[in-house]
Amino acid sequence: MKKQTIKEIKEKLALITDEKDPFLSELQADERKGVQVALKKWQKKQKAIEALETRFITMNQYENQGHAAGYEAIAGIDEVGRGPLAGPVVAAAVILDTAEPILGLDDSKKLSATKRNELFQEIQEKAKGIGLGIISAENIDRVNILEATKLAMLKAVSDLSTAPDYLLVDAMTLPTEIPQQAVIKGDMNSNSIAAASIIAKVTRDRLMAEYDKKYPGYEFLSNVGYGTKAHLEGLEEYGATPIHRRTFSPVNKYI
Repeated sequence: MKKQTIKEIKEKLALITDEKDPFLSELQADERKGVQVALKKWQKKQKAIEALETRFITMNQYENQGHAAGYEAIAGIDEVGRGPLAGPVVAAAVILDTAEPILGLDDSKKLSATKRNELFQEIQEKAKGIGLGIISAENIDRVNILEATKLAMLKAVSDLSTAPDYLLVDAMTLPTEIPQQAVIKGDMNSNSIAAASIIAKVTRDRLMAEYDKKYPGYEFLSNVGYGTKAHLEGLEEYGATPIHRRTFSPVNKYI
């Protein structure tokens, strides 16, 4: 009987997810180097998937507690952009679908831009609901950054197409009658909050990329509004733009 080619074996391996599949035993007995390399590559990939599955289960503890308490539409909430000198603060609220697990969710700052964008798309496709809240620099100056963050989060909640009955909020308590739980380091400990952090960061990064075109000279594309050397040099040369937070130092020196 003619042996399968390495290419055929790789194609078949790509469809296998069960470690007890008898085809894997056949491959272990195949002494060809290319077969063993393909098998080891499959095993490595499976271990990575198993690690992601384990992490997803661990990060689902707060969602599981909420469901056990009788809540159905649990929204994770997080924000991005409290510290920059320019641009809005952006919050997101995400209700994940328990039937559609998304592997790899994590604090958006720990992910590469490529991975963030991949997960952003997957969340858009699989989540039961996504809400956004964006508060401008002008309104941040008017109410202060803490209150602006709360306003952004509340706007994100109200923007959800499905009304949530329970909130998981990253390290904050919101002025709302909806039952909630503040989760310390929520973007590292809750899948829903991690998903919200990814939606908020990708959304804000894209906004800052547009502002970079509108207000060149501050390097908003790379620093997304944070006070980098290039950003401060831009302030020194061109002064503050309409998206700068005028109550923030050192922006207030360039008004």
